[in-house]
Amino acid sequence: MPDKKFVPVMITPYNLKAEVDLDVVSILVEFYLAAGVKGFFANCLSSEMFSITENERLDLTAHIVKQVRGRVPVVATGSFGLTIADKALFTRKIYDTGIDAAIMITGHFAKEEDSDETLLRNFEQLFLATGEIPLGMYECPAPYKRIITPNVFRQLLSANRLVYHKDTSITHENVKAKLDILKEAKNSLEFYDAHTPNAMFSLQQGAKGMSSISGNFYPEVMVWMVNNATNPEKQEEVKWLQEELTKVDPLIHIAYPMCSKYFLQKRGLPVRTISRAVATKLTPDQRNTLDEIHNRFEHWCERLGIQKVDVQAIAGSGFNEETVF
Repeated sequence: MPDKKFVPVMITPYNLKAEVDLDVVSILVEFYLAAGVKGFFANCLSSEMFSITENERLDLTAHIVKQVRGRVPVVATGSFGLTIADKALFTRKIYDTGIDAAIMITGHFAKEEDSDETLLRNFEQLFLATGEIPLGMYECPAPYKRIITPNVFRQLLSANRLVYHKDTSITHENVKAKLDILKEAKNSLEFYDAHTPNAMFSLQQGAKGMSSISGNFYPEVMVWMVNNATNPEKQEEVKWLQEELTKVDPLIHIAYPMCSKYFLQKRGLPVRTISRAVATKLTPDQRNTLDEIHNRFEHWCERLGIQKVDVQAIAGSGFNEETVF
């Protein structure tokens, strides 16, 4: 079976002053690695990248690279700045932190009303301005979601500059069309689907892996999925798990990423429910829903024989939960 990967989209933990807590970042890295992930997406939407400063983006990414110590690849968003020259400059800065590839937000290369020709022209300029830096694409929902059509995908692949693509197109038709183009081109680009309900389909169609927010709740379960989606002996369990994941997926998007911080805290990690992107606190109903999802997570692990990460061994027991809320 081909090697499949789960790549989490890193959240950003904060201390009580709402400053980036790098000590907890280190614990999170070890938690994800213990869960079996095979890469990290730092400085992404889950990281609240639009709510932290440029220096914080760079420092956070550099810290993740340092903590990972080459055990798995790390990618991070680089396309910040008003002009292509600005984006190229920040791309070089974040690449210098030691990441393996700098990821370009597709919505940063054309306005919502602009044509695909504008997007392609701006990408071409970015390619020229960034030398040999390995690049990727991210159909990020912000500033708006710019879905790359199969035709544009084909043209961008032909530049031989892209090594990574995080897809949020959701529809099976669009995902399959891009994966078919990738197979025809025999390109080494790694295709990751961000939509958990697509996991079984995308992996079976040839996606390299998944990179979804569900990894910020139960990464062990997502690792099990990518490892078994194409295993003919596990298809009954894969279909059952896919149905379970699809049921809860809309619920974990509510008040995200704060809800994931609550969930990870419930699992014993020293992550405070502090977010710069989500101003309000979780409601009692939202917490109850997350508590119910945690119970389902426990059941998934029990039924599928998934070993949960020993959080206490990684995080220790010195965290005072009373300081969180």
